[in-house]
Amino acid sequence: MNLVVGAGFSGATIANLLAESGEKVLVIDKNRHIAGSCYDYRDKNGIMIHAYGSHIFHTNSEKVWNYLKKFTDFNTYMHKVIGVIDGIETHIPFNFNTLYDVFPKSYAELLEHKLLDNFNINTKVPILEFQRQDDDDLKYLANYVYDKVFYHYTTKQWGVSPVDVDDAVTARIPVYLSKDDRYFQDKYQGIPLEGYTAVIKKMLNHKNITVKTNTDFKSVDWKKFDRVFYTGSIDEFFNYKFGQLPYRSVNFKLETHNTDYYQSNSVVNYPCNYDFTRIHEYKYYLNDKSDKTVIAKEYSEDFELGKNERYYPVPNDDNANLYHKYLYEAEKYKNVYFLGRLGDYKYYNMDGAIQRAIELFEDL
Repeated sequence: MNLVVGAGFSGATIANLLAESGEKVLVIDKNRHIAGSCYDYRDKNGIMIHAYGSHIFHTNSEKVWNYLKKFTDFNTYMHKVIGVIDGIETHIPFNFNTLYDVFPKSYAELLEHKLLDNFNINTKVPILEFQRQDDDDLKYLANYVYDKVFYHYTTKQWGVSPVDVDDAVTARIPVYLSKDDRYFQDKYQGIPLEGYTAVIKKMLNHKNITVKTNTDFKSVDWKKFDRVFYTGSIDEFFNYKFGQLPYRSVNFKLETHNTDYYQSNSVVNYPCNYDFTRIHEYKYYLNDKSDKTVIAKEYSEDFELGKNERYYPVPNDDNANLYHKYLYEAEKYKNVYFLGRLGDYKYYNMDGAIQRAIELFEDL
C-alpha cells in the first residue's frame, strides 16, 4: 500500500500512475478540497474561479500533454499579460510592440534597430543583461524597463530589492525581441474545459485509489505503508528541526462587479501603482457568460505558519543550503520520496510538476 500526501498535480500524477500499474494508493490532503493550488470552482454567477490565482497550462512536452489529455480537453486559450506603465496599457513581457506603445515612433524605431544589431530576433534577454551594454540608448532602455516594469513589481512580489533576489528570479522577467504578445511560447497551451479540479478528480477516480481530504499527515501512521510520496513542505515533514524554509505567500481579494468585464484582459499588472501586483479577471479563461464579473487583486506577503499558504520558494544560497540539510536527512528514509513544489523546494509550472512525478514513477 502506498501513501501519497497531497492531492495537487504532483500527488495526483504519482497516485494515478501507481494505481494504473496495479498498486493500491491512499491519497490524503489537509485541505477540504483536492487539486492543491490549482483548485477552481464555479461560483453562483457561473464563473470558473481560480481560487489561488490564474493557472494557465502550457508545455512543450508532448509526453506531458498527451498524459493530461487522457483526463481533459483544452480550449485554445493563449495567455497574454497587460501591464500599466505610465498610465499606458501595454504588453508584458516588454517587447517591440511595447516600445511603440510607450515611446515616440522615431525613438522606438531607433531602439528596435539597435536591439537587433546586438541581439537575435525572437530571443528573450534577461532585463539585467541590458544594463551591461555600452550604448547610451540601450542603457536608457535598460533603466526604463528596470524601473517601470521590473524593480517595483519585484519589490512588491518578493518583499526585497531585486539586487537581493536570486538570478533565477530575474531571468524570469525578460525583454522579448519579438512582436509576439503571448506570455508563453509553448507549443501546447490552454485551460481545461471543465476546470482543473475536474482534471484532478478524474486522475484520482480509480478503483485502486482512496482519497481522504481534511486529513493531516500527522494523523496518519505513515510508517505502516510500503512507500510514501510526500508533496508537502519537506521542512514540515521533519518538524522544522533545522528551521523553517522561507516562502512568499499571496493573498487574493475577490470582488464581484455588476458589469460584463472589469478590465481589458485576463491579467493586468500594476508594476508602479497600488499595493497589489496584478488583477485577475476569470471570465476570460473559459469565456464564461454572466452579467457579472469576478476579479481578484493579488497581494504578495511573507509566509507565516498557520496564517497563510506557501506559494513561492525564496531562492538564495542560504535557503538552498538549508534545503540540502533536509535533503540529506531525507536520504535516511529509503521508502519516502519527496516531490512537488514544496517537497523539492523548487518553483514548478504545472507541466514541470507532472513531468517530475512521471520521471519519479519511471525510476521506481
